[in-house]
Amino acid sequence: MALPWTLHGDGKNVGALEVVGPAERLTWPRMIGLGAQHVVAMFGATFLVPILTGFPPSTTLLFSGFGTILFLLITKNRLPSYLGSSFAFIAPITVATTAEGMGSALFGIVIVGILLALVGLLVQVTGIGWINSLMPPVVAGAIVALIGFNLGPAAWNNFQVAPLTATITLGAVVLASVLFKGILGRMSILVGVVVGYIAAVLFGEVNFDAVGKAAWIGLPEFNSPSNPFTNPELWAVLPAFLPVVLVLVAENVGHIRGVAQMVDDQSINKLTGRGLFADGLATVIAGFGGGSATTTYGENIGVMAATRVYSTAAYWVAGIVAILLGLSPKVGAVINTIPAGVLGGVTTALYGLIGIIGVKIWLDNKVDFSKPKNQFTAATALIIGIANYTWQFGDVVFNGIALGTIAAIVIYHLMNVLGRVRGTD
Repeated sequence: MALPWTLHGDGKNVGALEVVGPAERLTWPRMIGLGAQHVVAMFGATFLVPILTGFPPSTTLLFSGFGTILFLLITKNRLPSYLGSSFAFIAPITVATTAEGMGSALFGIVIVGILLALVGLLVQVTGIGWINSLMPPVVAGAIVALIGFNLGPAAWNNFQVAPLTATITLGAVVLASVLFKGILGRMSILVGVVVGYIAAVLFGEVNFDAVGKAAWIGLPEFNSPSNPFTNPELWAVLPAFLPVVLVLVAENVGHIRGVAQMVDDQSINKLTGRGLFADGLATVIAGFGGGSATTTYGENIGVMAATRVYSTAAYWVAGIVAILLGLSPKVGAVINTIPAGVLGGVTTALYGLIGIIGVKIWLDNKVDFSKPKNQFTAATALIIGIANYTWQFGDVVFNGIALGTIAAIVIYHLMNVLGRVRGTD
């Protein structure tokens, strides 16, 4: 069977104003190099999620690569995207793991994946208008922002374990973002981890015993979700996970719109339902095997914007490389040696950046904060999320992310309806 890409020009030269589209490719040596860039771009964020949640890094890399290839197949090889670890799951996974163990967190991941896949099927049939109505920019921005800011205490807990290492790491992240140009500047998180890791080694904070014992090639550690029918207490963790569905929808929709705009092909937006379904299915599969949940990655959009190469061939390369890395226990063991100080430094910036992404949604969509409905929607949701309000109903506990999400949706739509009825909007 012939490969699905056509060669762009001579496959070697791309004009300054030319774009290599999703269905095109350059020569394979060049595509392999571009694919390697995408691996580097996703790697820093993708391996951090399992480190922060206690999941096996190699398993996450394996399912990340597998999910990316599955995504490309389901979207008919037309939507260039990499599925990396979703940061939206960090808080609910932490809550679930603390309460009921890793199996309960994997159960939550599987349920979220199923719901996202169902949303994708619904969008495929009905279109995306109802999502835009349910989550206008002020609501979507508030939900994303409160998830990032809710994680602040977790960053501080790691930071204070080794304050000097954490400060060096944080400083490296900040400086790398302004000192380096091109792709290296976009990888400031990864640069910060490397610098912080070197400092931690010099300070004697890294233990390499497990690295020496790990094999170069082998299957990663697999775990399965707990059974809620034999352990009914698992249902109590779901309220912490359900708001993440809305975040994944927002992330995927934004990613697809961004790609469509960059390649100047609005027909790509018609793949939104397929994209949501594919990400949901990839998340379900990862959850059943013990990997972190997935989402489309903005880091890789940055690579495409810098190179003007949007070929899905590069993502096939990246997916295959991620799978190969996942099959090396040695790689996972090295990642697992990253100490708390390094994590504290990098997450101080990273969690804050997640919150700022929510703020950026408001700015990009010109949300009018002179209107009370927008003021109270954002203000109430953020305070609930940052302070991590909780509410227990029987055995079910709603945390700050769940309550903040509910508050954002209910307050906005309630004030919107009453404002229109009373003529005060």
